Amino acid sequence: MTQPPGGDPLQVFQEGIDLFNRGEFYDCHEYLEAVWTPSRQPDRWFLQALIHFAVGFYHHRRRNKVGAVRQLRKGLKKIRGYLPEWGGVATGELERAVSERLRVIESGGALRSFPRIRQTAPWPGLRAAARGAVPPPDAGP
Repeated sequence: MTQPPGGDPLQVFQEGIDLFNRGEFYDCHEYLEAVWTPSRQPDRWFLQALIHFAVGFYHHRRRNKVGAVRQLRKGLKKIRGYLPEWGGVATGELERAVSERLRVIESGGALRSFPRIRQTAPWPGLRAAARGAVPPPDAGP
């Protein structure tokens, strides 16, 4: 596992997206969690949805159907408030792609490919209420 850096949330977010798109779902979840931790609404559920997707696909790879379905459903519920685009992410495309994969998993199938997060613009960063450096995940209070 790559240790998520503290520091600039924009860089940490971008690396999380890159990890997702490479199928490195565990590491992706670590990076995005580092950005999610200090976040507030409206960013919080958007970031949580991406984390749920990463964790769901991680569970699927480990043949944990129950965990995969649970996480993907949670992510879909949260992302629906951010359609069709949010934070420079094509959330509508992502929602459709995850829904298709969820149907395959629920029917007992194995995925041949995973969705990719397509960015329509650079992520604008956390909204004013939550701006600041992202602490490393193992940093104390």
